Amino acid sequence: MPYSVKEIYYTLQGEGSQAGRPAVFCRFAGCNLWSGREADRAGAVCGFCDTDFIGTDGPGGGQFVNANALVTAVSAAWPTFGARIHPLVVCTGGEPLLQLDEAAIAALHDAGFSVAVETNGTRRCPPGIDHICVSPKAAAPLVQKAGHDLKLVFPQPLAMPERFADLDFNNFYLQPMDGPAAEKHTRETIAYCLAHPQWRLSLQTHKLVGLR
Repeated sequence: MPYSVKEIYYTLQGEGSQAGRPAVFCRFAGCNLWSGREADRAGAVCGFCDTDFIGTDGPGGGQFVNANALVTAVSAAWPTFGARIHPLVVCTGGEPLLQLDEAAIAALHDAGFSVAVETNGTRRCPPGIDHICVSPKAAAPLVQKAGHDLKLVFPQPLAMPERFADLDFNNFYLQPMDGPAAEKHTRETIAYCLAHPQWRLSLQTHKLVGLR
């Protein structure tokens, strides 16, 4: 199948249990919870997204006719290191599971990559993904209920942490909602984590240090 990708770039993972790890980010175009257009934000299922995932015009982005073409582009973004360095690709979006499939995962594995995904959890992950991070959204059905990291943007009045505390994840993170009230949200998130130690504070460290 063809793949529509907004951008592909090399950076450090900024969030969750793999924070600080070098990775190629492959941002797939499109999402099932918001069109990406400001005119549609008020009626979106997820109204607080801060990511541009429209089109294929970003650095390294484009239309890739098949899995091999996609992997060629991802591989080109990874620097040449010694054999002891295991490359990581983080498939994100938008919603990557609208496009990421078994063929792409297999091709990425064949190229030597570990495959991570950052998903809203409304679609089940295909087999073979090495690291699953789910970020539930309040009004969206949650289908993917197991993985490595559950990363909940906080606060969401209709998606409070207790809704997800019994799910099958290795790590439970609360991430302060960005925006004009980010400082207030950070204080509230810290307070919740201190009162409920199952949850860890997740900060968007890439923003703090000026990375993409």
